[in-house]
Amino acid sequence: MARKQGSHAGITGPKVQEVALRLFAQAGFAAVSMRQIAAEVGVQAGALYNYTADKQALLFDLLRDHMMELGRALDAADLRGTPPAQLEAFTRFHIAFHLPRRDVVFLSYMELRNLSPENYVRIAALRRGYEDRLEAILRAGLQTGDFALRDPRVTTLGLIALLTGITNWYDPGGRLTAAEVAEVYCDLVRRAVTAGPDLPERPAETFARDAHAGKA
Repeated sequence: MARKQGSHAGITGPKVQEVALRLFAQAGFAAVSMRQIAAEVGVQAGALYNYTADKQALLFDLLRDHMMELGRALDAADLRGTPPAQLEAFTRFHIAFHLPRRDVVFLSYMELRNLSPENYVRIAALRRGYEDRLEAILRAGLQTGDFALRDPRVTTLGLIALLTGITNWYDPGGRLTAAEVAEVYCDLVRRAVTAGPDLPERPAETFARDAHAGKA
């Protein structure tokens, strides 16, 4: 027997979060109503309140869960070695974690303004904890002389913005695989924090060939 509209048997909190994430990412938090979320889930609007207090709580839960998952994944990552090795490992980790999660990454940057003040403080603390891990690597590299940079904190924020930006443009069907793009980003990050010799330049004929083929 088919479940009647309005019954919430079989509907779970994760399903509500999945739909809310998709709609928030597509239309923006302010433009999405609880009624719309309920319609996508397949229940009456009142049934949603079995799983969340309100739309603000939904947004907070999505961002908190994302940051908690990110922190756990980083804890499990292998970041051992010299500061340069740790920085390369962090770069690869950040790209690999964020690329499959474009919707929640978009939400975590574009919808912070819609958090209540108390919820903003809590999410900001989780973000700062993640940023501190990268900053610690940069400061260690300064101590060993591996890195040359003026301000570890500003460099930290700049590198995270650089790495996260890949989610805005990367096309899995494009010219480069995610692993190949990660190699390019490792070069960019290495150049940003060191004063070592430049890597060999890409041959001009390669640029011309790719431009003619319409490739980035």
